[in-house]
Amino acid sequence: MTQCERLKNWLLEHGEIDPLTAWAELGIYRLGARIHDLRRRGLNIVSLRKKVRNRFGEACEVALYRLEGGGDHA
Repeated sequence: MTQCERLKNWLLEHGEIDPLTAWAELGIYRLGARIHDLRRRGLNIVSLRKKVRNRFGEACEVALYRLEGGGDHA
């Protein structure tokens, strides 16, 4: 199974993903690149911002990708 297939399946099941989850659960380090691939294949994925705390307790933001619609493509 490819990274794109794993990511698509995750989005269909969970609806959204952030880079830390992609790395921990799917082994995807370059999430933005795989999102780009899925968008080119027709998936409607929107980018949002998610506020988190880093390991030093500092507030920061990461990307949050959300699947819109049913994901009938790719």
